[in-house]
Amino acid sequence: MIWRSTLIMLLAAIAACSQQPASEYMPAPVSLPFERWYVGMFAPDYMEVWVEQIDVTDRQGFTYYNVHGGVAAINTPPENRGDPSGWPERIGAGKTMPMINIDLPAEVSVKWQSLAEPQAYEVEIAIPEWVRTEMLTDRQAFCVFDGKNVRQHRDIISIGLAPGGVAKAWLIGPCLPAVEITRAQGKVRESGPYNGESNGEFYRPPSPNAQHYIDTHGIPFGSW
Repeated sequence: MIWRSTLIMLLAAIAACSQQPASEYMPAPVSLPFERWYVGMFAPDYMEVWVEQIDVTDRQGFTYYNVHGGVAAINTPPENRGDPSGWPERIGAGKTMPMINIDLPAEVSVKWQSLAEPQAYEVEIAIPEWVRTEMLTDRQAFCVFDGKNVRQHRDIISIGLAPGGVAKAWLIGPCLPAVEITRAQGKVRESGPYNGESNGEFYRPPSPNAQHYIDTHGIPFGSW
Protein backbone atom coordinates (compact mmCIF):
# COMPACT_ATOMS: atom_id res chain seq x y z
CA MET A 1 0.00 0.00 0.00
CA ILE A 2 2.94 2.32 -0.58
CA TRP A 3 1.06 4.19 -3.29
CA ARG A 4 -1.86 4.85 -0.92
CA SER A 5 0.44 6.28 1.76
CA THR A 6 2.14 8.45 -0.82
CA LEU A 7 -1.22 9.72 -2.08
CA ILE A 8 -2.36 10.57 1.44
CA MET A 9 0.85 12.50 2.10
CA LEU A 10 0.47 14.39 -1.19
CA LEU A 11 -3.14 15.34 -0.45
CA ALA A 12 -2.15 16.49 3.03
CA ALA A 13 0.58 18.72 1.57
CA ILE A 14 -1.85 20.22 -0.94
CA ALA A 15 -4.39 20.87 1.81
CA ALA A 16 -1.74 22.58 3.93
CA CYS A 17 -0.78 24.88 1.03
CA SER A 18 -4.41 25.73 0.29
CA GLN A 19 -4.92 26.87 3.89
CA GLN A 20 -2.25 29.59 3.64
CA PRO A 21 -3.58 33.17 3.41
CA ALA A 22 -3.81 34.39 -0.19
CA SER A 23 -1.69 37.44 0.62
CA GLU A 24 1.37 35.26 1.23
CA TYR A 25 1.65 34.16 -2.38
CA MET A 26 -0.63 36.50 -4.31
CA PRO A 27 -0.57 40.31 -4.23
CA ALA A 28 -3.59 42.17 -2.96
CA PRO A 29 -5.68 43.91 -5.62
CA VAL A 30 -4.10 47.18 -6.69
CA SER A 31 -6.13 50.29 -5.84
CA LEU A 32 -4.52 53.46 -7.15
CA PRO A 33 -5.85 56.83 -8.35
CA PHE A 34 -4.53 56.02 -11.84
CA GLU A 35 -4.76 52.95 -14.06
CA ARG A 36 -1.00 52.45 -14.28
CA TRP A 37 2.30 54.03 -13.45
CA TYR A 38 5.42 54.05 -15.63
CA VAL A 39 9.12 53.30 -15.65
CA GLY A 40 11.19 55.30 -18.12
CA MET A 41 14.87 55.08 -19.08
CA PHE A 42 17.24 57.41 -20.89
CA ALA A 43 20.94 58.12 -21.34
CA PRO A 44 23.03 61.31 -21.83
CA ASP A 45 23.74 62.43 -25.39
CA TYR A 46 25.88 59.92 -27.30
CA MET A 47 26.33 57.65 -24.24
CA GLU A 48 24.20 54.85 -25.65
CA VAL A 49 22.71 52.21 -23.40
CA TRP A 50 21.17 48.79 -23.90
CA VAL A 51 19.03 47.73 -20.95
CA GLU A 52 18.95 43.97 -20.55
CA GLN A 53 16.40 43.85 -17.78
CA ILE A 54 14.43 45.99 -15.35
CA ASP A 55 12.76 44.35 -12.36
CA VAL A 56 10.31 46.01 -9.97
CA THR A 57 9.60 45.04 -6.37
CA ASP A 58 6.34 46.58 -5.18
CA ARG A 59 5.46 47.83 -1.70
CA GLN A 60 3.78 44.50 -0.94
CA GLY A 61 7.11 42.73 -1.46
CA PHE A 62 6.30 41.05 -4.78
CA THR A 63 8.92 41.21 -7.55
CA TYR A 64 8.03 41.49 -11.23
CA TYR A 65 10.81 40.50 -13.61
CA ASN A 66 11.66 41.84 -17.06
CA VAL A 67 9.10 44.61 -16.98
CA HIS A 68 11.15 46.84 -19.29
CA GLY A 69 14.31 46.87 -21.41
CA GLY A 70 15.86 47.59 -24.76
CA VAL A 71 17.47 50.76 -26.13
CA ALA A 72 17.22 53.70 -23.73
CA ALA A 73 16.02 57.06 -25.06
CA ILE A 74 18.92 59.21 -26.24
CA ASN A 75 19.93 62.06 -28.56
CA THR A 76 22.85 61.59 -30.96
CA PRO A 77 22.86 64.70 -33.18
CA PRO A 78 25.48 64.81 -35.95
CA GLU A 79 28.65 66.92 -35.92
CA ASN A 80 28.99 66.70 -32.12
CA ARG A 81 26.17 69.22 -31.60
CA GLY A 82 25.00 67.43 -28.46
CA ASP A 83 26.42 67.67 -24.96
CA PRO A 84 26.52 64.57 -22.74
CA SER A 85 28.06 66.32 -19.73
CA GLY A 86 25.74 66.31 -16.73
CA TRP A 87 22.00 65.71 -16.74
CA PRO A 88 19.60 67.92 -18.70
CA GLU A 89 17.84 70.79 -16.91
CA ARG A 90 14.46 69.45 -17.96
CA ILE A 91 14.17 65.75 -17.25
CA GLY A 92 11.89 63.83 -19.57
CA ALA A 93 10.17 60.51 -19.16
CA GLY A 94 12.56 58.68 -21.49
CA LYS A 95 11.45 55.46 -23.08
CA THR A 96 8.55 54.36 -20.90
CA MET A 97 6.72 51.15 -20.15
CA PRO A 98 3.41 51.02 -18.24
CA MET A 99 3.31 49.05 -15.00
CA ILE A 100 -0.18 47.55 -15.20
CA ASN A 101 -1.66 45.84 -12.12
CA ILE A 102 1.59 46.44 -10.22
CA ASP A 103 1.45 48.23 -6.89
CA LEU A 104 3.65 51.24 -6.15
CA PRO A 105 7.38 50.49 -6.23
CA ALA A 106 9.70 49.84 -3.31
CA GLU A 107 12.73 49.02 -5.47
CA VAL A 108 13.72 49.11 -9.12
CA SER A 109 16.71 47.06 -10.27
CA VAL A 110 18.42 47.50 -13.62
CA LYS A 111 20.91 45.44 -15.60
CA TRP A 112 22.37 47.37 -18.49
CA GLN A 113 25.20 47.70 -20.97
CA SER A 114 27.03 51.00 -21.33
CA LEU A 115 27.88 50.76 -25.03
CA ALA A 116 30.14 53.81 -24.91
CA GLU A 117 32.75 52.09 -22.71
CA PRO A 118 31.70 49.23 -23.17
CA GLN A 119 30.83 47.78 -19.75
CA ALA A 120 28.02 45.83 -18.09
CA TYR A 121 26.47 47.14 -14.88
CA GLU A 122 23.70 46.41 -12.42
CA VAL A 123 22.10 48.59 -9.78
CA GLU A 124 19.32 48.47 -7.20
CA ILE A 125 17.41 51.71 -6.68
CA ALA A 126 15.48 51.96 -3.42
CA ILE A 127 12.27 53.98 -3.68
CA PRO A 128 11.54 55.84 -0.41
CA GLU A 129 8.10 56.14 1.17
CA TRP A 130 7.87 59.85 0.33
CA VAL A 131 8.00 58.96 -3.38
CA ARG A 132 5.00 56.65 -3.07
CA THR A 133 3.16 59.35 -1.10
CA GLU A 134 3.91 61.88 -3.83
CA MET A 135 2.73 59.46 -6.53
CA LEU A 136 -0.66 59.34 -4.81
CA THR A 137 -0.90 63.13 -4.45
CA ASP A 138 -3.06 65.02 -6.93
CA ARG A 139 -1.28 68.18 -8.15
CA GLN A 140 -2.20 71.25 -10.17
CA ALA A 141 -0.21 71.31 -13.42
CA PHE A 142 0.09 73.58 -16.44
CA CYS A 143 0.58 71.80 -19.76
CA VAL A 144 2.69 73.93 -22.08
CA PHE A 145 1.80 71.96 -25.20
CA ASP A 146 -1.91 72.86 -25.02
CA GLY A 147 -1.94 75.77 -22.54
CA LYS A 148 -4.33 74.06 -20.12
CA ASN A 149 -4.35 73.79 -16.34
CA VAL A 150 -5.04 70.23 -15.25
CA ARG A 151 -4.88 67.97 -12.20
CA GLN A 152 -2.23 65.26 -12.46
CA HIS A 153 -0.14 62.78 -10.52
CA ARG A 154 3.58 62.26 -10.74
CA ASP A 155 3.28 58.69 -11.99
CA ILE A 156 6.53 58.22 -13.95
CA ILE A 157 9.83 57.04 -12.48
CA SER A 158 12.47 58.11 -15.00
CA ILE A 159 15.93 56.56 -14.70
CA GLY A 160 19.03 58.04 -16.29
CA LEU A 161 21.88 55.61 -16.98
CA ALA A 162 25.40 56.92 -17.57
CA PRO A 163 28.92 55.56 -18.07
CA GLY A 164 30.72 54.52 -14.92
CA GLY A 165 27.64 52.73 -13.66
CA VAL A 166 25.79 55.87 -12.57
CA ALA A 167 22.01 55.65 -12.23
CA LYS A 168 19.84 58.58 -11.24
CA ALA A 169 16.08 58.50 -10.72
CA TRP A 170 13.43 61.22 -10.88
CA LEU A 171 9.69 61.28 -10.29
CA ILE A 172 7.74 63.23 -12.90
CA GLY A 173 4.28 63.71 -14.34
CA PRO A 174 3.19 64.41 -17.91
CA CYS A 175 3.01 68.16 -17.16
CA LEU A 176 4.67 68.21 -13.73
CA PRO A 177 8.38 68.99 -13.28
CA ALA A 178 10.79 66.30 -12.19
CA VAL A 179 11.64 65.71 -8.54
CA GLU A 180 14.93 63.97 -7.87
CA ILE A 181 14.60 60.65 -6.04
CA THR A 182 18.18 59.45 -5.69
CA ARG A 183 21.53 58.85 -7.31
CA ALA A 184 22.83 55.28 -7.14
CA GLN A 185 26.20 53.82 -8.05
CA GLY A 186 25.92 50.58 -9.95
CA LYS A 187 28.52 47.83 -9.86
CA VAL A 188 30.32 46.10 -12.68
CA ARG A 189 28.84 42.72 -13.50
CA GLU A 190 31.76 40.34 -13.30
CA SER A 191 29.94 37.86 -15.53
CA GLY A 192 29.84 40.44 -18.32
CA PRO A 193 26.95 41.23 -20.66
CA TYR A 194 23.98 38.86 -20.80
CA ASN A 195 25.13 37.19 -17.57
CA GLY A 196 28.17 35.75 -19.35
CA GLU A 197 26.14 33.97 -22.02
CA SER A 198 27.40 36.00 -25.00
CA ASN A 199 31.15 35.28 -24.79
CA GLY A 200 31.75 38.92 -23.89
CA GLU A 201 29.82 40.28 -26.86
CA PHE A 202 27.85 43.46 -26.20
CA TYR A 203 24.56 44.40 -27.87
CA ARG A 204 26.37 46.42 -30.57
CA PRO A 205 29.09 49.05 -30.97
CA PRO A 206 28.14 52.72 -30.56
CA SER A 207 26.34 54.30 -33.50
CA PRO A 208 28.49 56.37 -35.92
CA ASN A 209 27.48 59.73 -34.40
CA ALA A 210 28.09 58.46 -30.88
CA GLN A 211 31.45 56.93 -31.78
CA HIS A 212 32.52 60.15 -33.49
CA TYR A 213 31.79 62.15 -30.35
CA ILE A 214 33.64 59.66 -28.14
CA ASP A 215 36.64 59.66 -30.49
CA THR A 216 36.88 63.47 -30.49
CA HIS A 217 35.83 64.38 -26.94
CA GLY A 218 36.00 61.21 -24.88
CA ILE A 219 33.56 60.22 -22.14
CA PRO A 220 32.87 62.90 -19.48
CA PHE A 221 33.20 60.62 -16.46
CA GLY A 222 32.38 62.34 -13.20
CA SER A 223 29.83 64.74 -14.68
CA TRP A 224 26.80 62.68 -13.70
